Amino acid sequence: MATIEGSKLFEQCRIFILCSPEISLETAEQLAAVIEENSGEPSIFESSPEKTDVIECTHIVSSTINFQSYDYFSNALIPIVKPAWIHTSLSKRKLVNPRHYSPDPRLFLNDVVVTCGDIPEGDKDAIIGAVLAKGGLYSPRLTAMVTHLVDLNADSDKARLVKAKAMRTKIVLPHWFDDCLKLGQRIDEKPYMLPDPEILRAGPNDPIRWNENRDVAGASAPAPRDMPTPTSTPNQLKVFEGQQIMLSEDLEIGSHLRQSIEAVLEQSGATVTSKVEDANWVVCKFRKGIVYRLASRLDKVVGNLAWLYYMMTFNTYTRPLSRPLHYPVSPDPIPGFKGLKISLSNYVGEARIYLENLIAASGAECTKTLRQENTHLITAHGTSEKCNAAREWGLQVVNHLWLEDSYAKWKEQPVSDPRYNHFPLRTNLSDIVGQKMLDPVVLKQVFYAEESAGPARPMQIKDQNTTQSPGEDEDNSSETTQGTPQPAKKASRGPSEKRALQTPARSRLIPENKENETPSSTSSRKSKDAATARLHGYADDLALYEKEKKRVGGVVYGGRRVSDEDRVKLAHNPKKRRSAEPQDESDDEEVVDTKRQKRTRPPISMHLMITGYQKWIGKANEKKQDADKRHLRDLGIMLVQDARRCTHLAAPTILRTTKFVNALAYAPVIMSTEFVTNCLQQDKLLDPADFPLVDKENEKKYKISLNKAASNAKKNKNKLLNGYRIYCVEDIRGGFEAFKSIVDANGGECLLFRGRLALANNSRREESDDEESDVDDDGDDRAQHDVFLLSSTEPKHARLWPRFRQVAGEIKKTARIVRVDWLLDMAMSQELRAAGNYEITEDMVEDADD
Repeated sequence: MATIEGSKLFEQCRIFILCSPEISLETAEQLAAVIEENSGEPSIFESSPEKTDVIECTHIVSSTINFQSYDYFSNALIPIVKPAWIHTSLSKRKLVNPRHYSPDPRLFLNDVVVTCGDIPEGDKDAIIGAVLAKGGLYSPRLTAMVTHLVDLNADSDKARLVKAKAMRTKIVLPHWFDDCLKLGQRIDEKPYMLPDPEILRAGPNDPIRWNENRDVAGASAPAPRDMPTPTSTPNQLKVFEGQQIMLSEDLEIGSHLRQSIEAVLEQSGATVTSKVEDANWVVCKFRKGIVYRLASRLDKVVGNLAWLYYMMTFNTYTRPLSRPLHYPVSPDPIPGFKGLKISLSNYVGEARIYLENLIAASGAECTKTLRQENTHLITAHGTSEKCNAAREWGLQVVNHLWLEDSYAKWKEQPVSDPRYNHFPLRTNLSDIVGQKMLDPVVLKQVFYAEESAGPARPMQIKDQNTTQSPGEDEDNSSETTQGTPQPAKKASRGPSEKRALQTPARSRLIPENKENETPSSTSSRKSKDAATARLHGYADDLALYEKEKKRVGGVVYGGRRVSDEDRVKLAHNPKKRRSAEPQDESDDEEVVDTKRQKRTRPPISMHLMITGYQKWIGKANEKKQDADKRHLRDLGIMLVQDARRCTHLAAPTILRTTKFVNALAYAPVIMSTEFVTNCLQQDKLLDPADFPLVDKENEKKYKISLNKAASNAKKNKNKLLNGYRIYCVEDIRGGFEAFKSIVDANGGECLLFRGRLALANNSRREESDDEESDVDDDGDDRAQHDVFLLSSTEPKHARLWPRFRQVAGEIKKTARIVRVDWLLDMAMSQELRAAGNYEITEDMVEDADD
């Protein structure tokens, strides 16, 4: 890596370099030499820096956020960057934005450097903005640093250059960025890569491949049954060296296993302690009890047994908050999760085991099979028999992000959020399971908030001599920050202490007459005073904890023994005594649930689709809507969202909504929403024939007859548009997906046209021998000779028309550019309409208001 002769680029920087499997000691020394040559002050750390070192630091170079003092340095607003930040800063001769080089996995595009090929300007601006917002970079030119080229075909100038120079740049469709942003996660690029993207060629029933998920390896269960066999001998387990570790009594492990764990820890250089205040790592099972609350308030590193086993196995430190099941679980369910029955579909391998355990940790029930009494189906993609059955039964069908977000925020998330209903084509979401981190702010607010509100408290630090113990923390953050042990660090490789540099580090602000008083000693003295005051605040907790330790049987996670007289009061009638044991309480609840389940619902009499029902519109009516849906199901009415499943359609008037238009193709019984209102009010299933939908005004407006449309639909059998190939401009009003669903419901083909892709030369009509009843302007040309483009008269859409006519001519088809009314009128009347009455031309664009 070249340096700039005589450069003072890093003159005001003190940069910590953290060694890791990705940054070897040799690599760190090379980086340090470059920084020093450019007037910076580097320091190499073979393990996590101490919290007191924050005043010595302006930047941290690390390939990961899994070092023990990450939370503290992050809260102190110290930029944490990957080594590429050094390289790029040198090449650009300025300090570049550290956000774009963060190793934080939440910035899921932080490894992406994107350039755009031959795509519309609107798409280009959107992609660039999204990449920058999620930690990536944009390059206007195609360089060796570019990781992704966004293009619509492999014949553009940039795409040809990638191929000619055999560059490692991946050429992807814009769809990849769209799906990543909708999910808030980075997914595999392979199905989107040109020249042969899988999402455009694979059939709907083709199996979807999955990749082994490493994010959940060793983190799929909160309470492993067996102690792992370490990959290294105890003497080589450097991850535990110098740590003071407490194993809580609530781990519920036998004495033999406890002794085995303690032996491994002690042989690895750790000290096992029984005092919370002496520990810097606390291992417990539950987010409850004195040990957990006190350790969290004192900012210790709090994890569970799975977390400890993970480090034994891989000899690598990981933050417990990085993986949900490495952190203690709650004995209480997430609010709203009690009683939920959740099934899984399409998740495989250890990702499935992880989700099963996460469901259990959330307080819901995970069922192996899917039944009508289930409430949710969590699926990795949208095509399976389970998915079809769940939609038919009116269950909530979501991806795993709904569960992970609910667990991280400890609050049931709305299933209506589009993020939880998105299933990218040709992607199995098992690949991105386990990437959600826990939120320390939520944990503090819900599980160990201070009993008395007040200003942000200083972090705990114990009185100490010259040498600090590993568990002593200094933190001024109001958020929950994991404590950090203090392993030995390599001596600084920076320049001489006498160098006078102007730097934003606080160490530069020490007055000259204090030059013999080091920043760490000053900070340490202040922290001691603050810690002393802080310990007084925890005196009651400490006293209670010490008292509980002396009890026979030790401390239970709730802070009381189950036999304590003041723990529960018994009823006077011994036959109706409430047990003090948690298990007994659980059994009582199961009895109640069993009794409830015996009350069976009536069989389903109709599958009803509802659209435009005013009493359910608006966020304020969400609870009423849910209650009404359950009420209707108790009457034998199953609400469906898929038009293919509906036998009845209810609407206040004739509507041009997607639901209404799609449902017409399946010839349902059409009735007024007054049917729904009256069924709910009278608490019984009424006759739909008593509530026909009568709307003469809109029948005249749209030139249709509902009765005739229903009759036509029965004859058409969803083949009204069989043989029609209909293209649609991308940003048409109403959305491509809505029009595609209408065309699909009527047996046609609907494809997106962006002006770059060639048109295919086969159609469903050409592949079948069905009757040909297509009508054209002249009445004798068949629809199989035409291709249609749904468009508007906006100038940006008109610019695509010449290209559409050109590619249509190349496959010997006639291009018809029409308003969307042509499709809607046919779908609503269930009759073919001549396209000539709906065609638009360049003359209309000139007269358009827009």
